[in-house]
Amino acid sequence: MSAQPGDGLVAATPDPDDKAIEAALRPKNLDDFVGQKRVREQLSLVLEASRLRGRSADHVLLSGPPGLGKTTLSMIIAAEMNAPLRISSGPAIQHAGDLAAILSSLTEGEVLFLDEIHRMSRPAEEMLYMAMEDFRVDIIVGKGAGATAIPLDLPPFTLVGATTRAGLLPGPLRDRFGFTGHLEFYSTAELELVLRRSAMLMDMKVNSAGFAEVAGRSRGTPRIANRLLRRVRDWALVHGVDQIDARTAGAALDMYEVDARGLDRLDRSVLRALITKFNGGPVGLSTLAIAVGEEPETVETVAEPYLVREGLLGRTPRGRVATRAAWEHLGLQMPDHVAAGLPENMFSGPGSNTSADSDADSL
Repeated sequence: MSAQPGDGLVAATPDPDDKAIEAALRPKNLDDFVGQKRVREQLSLVLEASRLRGRSADHVLLSGPPGLGKTTLSMIIAAEMNAPLRISSGPAIQHAGDLAAILSSLTEGEVLFLDEIHRMSRPAEEMLYMAMEDFRVDIIVGKGAGATAIPLDLPPFTLVGATTRAGLLPGPLRDRFGFTGHLEFYSTAELELVLRRSAMLMDMKVNSAGFAEVAGRSRGTPRIANRLLRRVRDWALVHGVDQIDARTAGAALDMYEVDARGLDRLDRSVLRALITKFNGGPVGLSTLAIAVGEEPETVETVAEPYLVREGLLGRTPRGRVATRAAWEHLGLQMPDHVAAGLPENMFSGPGSNTSADSDADSL
């Protein structure tokens, strides 16, 4: 498919072209980090206690959806402990030897950040157990009956693991982390604080209404909020606007097809197909994906999470269904017979959820 305006603009995954800008906007310490108050307070206590003891901090596991600040917090941990930071990822460690090479080169007190730690290979995970607990790994030399395990002592270090799917972590690995923090989606007020700081760093003039407009379309995610703010900045620059207000921000984001509720082209395509082609559902994932011209994985992982969280789409044992809020968002009236066919516990407003996650593919 050809790219459309707004494709990927509200995706929570980082854009390679924006990584340098995002790095400049990252807070450097816990005091500057906005939101996640409970996690921030708990983490501050853990780090302060480690500094008072003169030891490396306990291993830290950060979980939550992408774009909420897991990588930023890992950098802050290293900065607060005045320690070097080593960054790698689970998919990059597919053999125990890969992990052994990283661990053996760590210095005392160093912070090792493993992003998407749940995607690390099983042999590497098992090696990590001993490294986290005893600061030791066994290097296997030779093969077969002549193989010998040579113990290698490691300097004390702090492992910071980040995952978007904590349920995929094996119990023995999860239990070895001394502190686990789950990051939640941001409120609109918290996102406005994030945007104010970013606007100051980018030397932008934005009034309160402008910040509120961008924050309301940012899907509760700071990474998306900063990305939308940069697009608003570009629109204002091209159109010669000095002071960005709600009208300017709204016009810019409308051009990028991000609506007032934060839905992009794909989100609205899914809802429109579900309502206009399947009368609100239920319909199977594969059939729905074909209707919008996307892969099932794209619909399930990119569009569905936010639509479900906003109460616009439901997942039932028979398939996907559109809620009354989805009909209203598209400016359509839900027929009475469709409303009568919805499950009794089907939500109709934002912030609700369903317990049925299975999906039968309706043909």
